[in-house]
Amino acid sequence: MAESLLIDCHQCVLENTDACADCVVTFICRTEASSPVVVDLAEVRAIRMLDAAGLVPPLRHQARTSDTA
Repeated sequence: MAESLLIDCHQCVLENTDACADCVVTFICRTEASSPVVVDLAEVRAIRMLDAAGLVPPLRHQARTSDTA
């Protein structure tokens, strides 16, 4: 099974901020994030390459810690 990355916007410290509006997850989904987004490692690499080329916003997800929830 390929490794994957789970991005849950509700667990991000930047949820509902200006950074959230400029995140690649918001850019790709174009909707309110009501459920986590799962991307595999190949997709993560592709997103990073697109970001490095300036074609999409960066991934801004920052997971909450138990004391910031």
